Amino acid sequence: MRKILFGVIITLIVLYTFKYCGDKKEDKITLQENTTLIQEQIKNVGKLVVTEGHFSEVYTYKNSKSIFADLLEAEKQAIVIVNADVTVGYDLSKIEYKIDEVNKTLQILNIPEEEIKISPDLEYYDIQEDFLNQFEAKDYNEIKATVRAALMKKIEESDLKSNAQNRLISELSKFLILTNSLGWTLKYDQTPIESVESLKLIDLKL
Repeated sequence: MRKILFGVIITLIVLYTFKYCGDKKEDKITLQENTTLIQEQIKNVGKLVVTEGHFSEVYTYKNSKSIFADLLEAEKQAIVIVNADVTVGYDLSKIEYKIDEVNKTLQILNIPEEEIKISPDLEYYDIQEDFLNQFEAKDYNEIKATVRAALMKKIEESDLKSNAQNRLISELSKFLILTNSLGWTLKYDQTPIESVESLKLIDLKL
């Protein structure tokens, strides 16, 4: 009787061991599948998120130079028409992240800074110059630098940057949806992200 009972106990132990190992293997496979899914989502989002704009401006450039001990002034001026295409975007292929399989956490470590690209087309009209103060290469470089500074100011005053940030949040929300559906936690730095509203607070750190 003891031998039969001992055999039954041994059989149960063996069966439980196989079942436990099988369950652990299944958990590991599921965890690996989830990790792969998250990595694939990051890869899909890893692209340039861009907001585009266009600016048309007219500037008058003037320059005067004193000559003959300030007795005379030689002037030059031109009208500059500027048409500029502007893009504000984030290259999400540069996003830094960490996947913690044990604690089921996707941690966003760093979001790349915005990239502003200005492609201006300058046309010059009504160019007037004095024989002693003519247009040179440095004048055109100075005009380009001044135009770029003026455009940057207009970009700051426009809604291009906020629109680009909204698109960024829209892309990052895909991480939130995926991690929530898998029972994972999304973090930015050390802060848990539990909603899209929490994501929007990231704007303060960009």
